[in-house]
Amino acid sequence: MTLKRKPSVEPFHAMDVLAAATRHKQEGKPVISMAVGQPAHPAPATARAAAARALEAGRLGYTDALGIKSLRQAIAHRYKTVHGLDLDPQRVAVTTGSSAGFNLAFLQLFNPGDLVVITRPGYPAYRNILAALGLQVIEIAVGPDTGHALTPAAIEDAEREAGMRVAGVLIASPANPTGAVHSAHAIAELDAWCAARGVAFISDEIYHGLTWSGEETTALSISDNAVVINSFSKYFCMTGWRIGWMVLPEDLVRPVECLAQSLYISAPELSQVAAEAALDGIAEMEAVRNGYQKNRSLLAERLPALGLPFAAPMDGAFYAWMDVSAHTNDSMAFARQMLADIHVAATPGRDFDPVDGSRYLRFSYAGDHADMVTALDRIESWIGSR
Repeated sequence: MTLKRKPSVEPFHAMDVLAAATRHKQEGKPVISMAVGQPAHPAPATARAAAARALEAGRLGYTDALGIKSLRQAIAHRYKTVHGLDLDPQRVAVTTGSSAGFNLAFLQLFNPGDLVVITRPGYPAYRNILAALGLQVIEIAVGPDTGHALTPAAIEDAEREAGMRVAGVLIASPANPTGAVHSAHAIAELDAWCAARGVAFISDEIYHGLTWSGEETTALSISDNAVVINSFSKYFCMTGWRIGWMVLPEDLVRPVECLAQSLYISAPELSQVAAEAALDGIAEMEAVRNGYQKNRSLLAERLPALGLPFAAPMDGAFYAWMDVSAHTNDSMAFARQMLADIHVAATPGRDFDPVDGSRYLRFSYAGDHADMVTALDRIESWIGSR
């Protein structure tokens, strides 16, 4: 008897680059990683102190599937302080990172074979998770003509080409890898289009707090129908804690809770305790944010001078999406060679754009400023010698 195996999803090349960079580091090489969206700063001191106290007390276990009540209340309160919204904490679901939020949303909202729209370029895990769940994905190219944002007209064109109706629309603002920010008007147009057609609308807002220009608009300020996904990973520098949240329409709270009970039981209590305390560490996180701005200015000045023009604005997040076609027609090989020759890691564009990604590299500027300076010095010398 031969077992039939499902085909594997595409690898996440950013993580493969990180693994290669780690191997180089273990060999004693002076690697600087600009490959993954991992802040160099640790979790806020308030979060680490709260976690230490919780470990000392030792009483850590399961929580309600939707999260600790006080954390859900604290997240809802943040929407009041940042966006002026009165959000019912009962609509907040705490998740094991934003990744669990996407799994829960996709499983609850869609049936196998449904068509879901995402942007190209875009975060590869969307495509991979959707495909693994038996869903069809349409990647709609975005660029300067649309402000790197998705539009209803583009979705309707994609529907006509596919010959079937869309079941869901997913946007990210600020976006990975482009840093593009959807305006309030663009989000409102998409929300209205989805509502009129009974289409699920999902807004990935995990880079909120890291918007440098344009409007930082939560879909919740426009509609109660959107499913919003967020995380403590980026602004709060808590990647390894694996803690995020969803804000759900009221009628989805109980169904998502039932799914979460079976899939995850609950997010780790230790991470939930730390996350609640992190919300008291805003002053520290704003200082970190200022560091990203400094790094952003450095890259904006130096990368174009090296023949690496920006392919999208750095309006948000902490990425630079660069056109490397003046130097290579294979950004994967270019990234491998750069790591091998000068020990600087960046992410090839294939992750984010399966069609045109060979022209692009993504640089993360979430690291230490001195490391960013050193990395750019190395790249300048390397390109000059090629």
